[in-house]
Amino acid sequence: MTTSTSIQELSKPNIAVYTNPAHDLWITAAQPTLEELKDGSSLEDGEVTVGIKSTGICGSDIHFWHAGRIGPMVVEDTHILGHESAGVILATHPSVMHLQVGDRVAIEPNIICNKCEPCLTGRYNGCENVKFRSTPPVPGLLRRYVNHPAVNCHKIGDMSYEEGALLEPLSVALAGIQRAGVRLGDPVLICGAGPIGLVTLSCCRAAGAEPIVITDIDQGRLDFAKKLVPSVRTFKVERRTPEENRKDIILAMGGIEASIAMECTGVESSIASAIWSVKFGGKVFVIGVGKNEIQVPFMRLSTREIDLQFQYCYSNTWPRAIRLVRGGVIDLRKLVTHRFDIEDAVAAFKTAADPKTGSIKVQIRS
Repeated sequence: MTTSTSIQELSKPNIAVYTNPAHDLWITAAQPTLEELKDGSSLEDGEVTVGIKSTGICGSDIHFWHAGRIGPMVVEDTHILGHESAGVILATHPSVMHLQVGDRVAIEPNIICNKCEPCLTGRYNGCENVKFRSTPPVPGLLRRYVNHPAVNCHKIGDMSYEEGALLEPLSVALAGIQRAGVRLGDPVLICGAGPIGLVTLSCCRAAGAEPIVITDIDQGRLDFAKKLVPSVRTFKVERRTPEENRKDIILAMGGIEASIAMECTGVESSIASAIWSVKFGGKVFVIGVGKNEIQVPFMRLSTREIDLQFQYCYSNTWPRAIRLVRGGVIDLRKLVTHRFDIEDAVAAFKTAADPKTGSIKVQIRS
């Protein structure tokens, strides 16, 4: 049998935020049901039940809602969104020993096989059989309750649930910083001042990069970046060629070329501008996701010996992210600009999708 909380803690039915191939967005009942939660019948070996408290809306959630796909990942049926979540343990399977009812946790959303080569070599973000929450057809975390592998539920202590939910985008940035090799004194260009770009900015500053230039097409987001990291230099991208943007980016950098560009948009023109702006032997590290196929300035890469590198999710980042937040090295609380209850999730998504709202990170409270 399972251990569980009192009936009072499980008084509300499970609901979730759904989309479908017709691009509808709605809230309705979800699994596991309240009855399954109370009798523990839905818990499998190694799982815990988490009462979700905070979930951030990611750009991928907007893509799955509006476009119905990201590259080969396609919404083909009714689908639950959300993968940036934190909550409290409500029940544990008897096989789980390291978590107890009442523990506050952040949820790492990937469920891996632990059998393929990427898993066995520690790069489980490349798991050949991964089930990533909110990536179709795997249902996401935007609901009141979810059963999830205990090994992927990380204790956050007295950290707020909002901060716990921000550990997922922080993990994206940490994976990028580590693989890109950002070091003390590196001049770094960050393309895109959305949530991932802003978290990457915070990480680059903590890593000692100097100078840092961040670009965006939205002046409001650049102003936000300046408030988040006052020492950052900003550059508003206009409708010009990447070669023309290069000149002004270098001016913003103080007359030097970036050693590393952290590309956080996945937009073809932004990637091209990054390639044109880094130094000979530099690196363009692409965190952002975009179209299946794009054009890049191949000969610029070739004749300048520029490394073009990519990232897919993350691995082994949650313990490091928790240490950085709890130690005050990284403070992401300012990123949460809007908060909604789960019953108002449709309004939350509309706010996150509309640039006119000035939203950075919209979170939904369950």
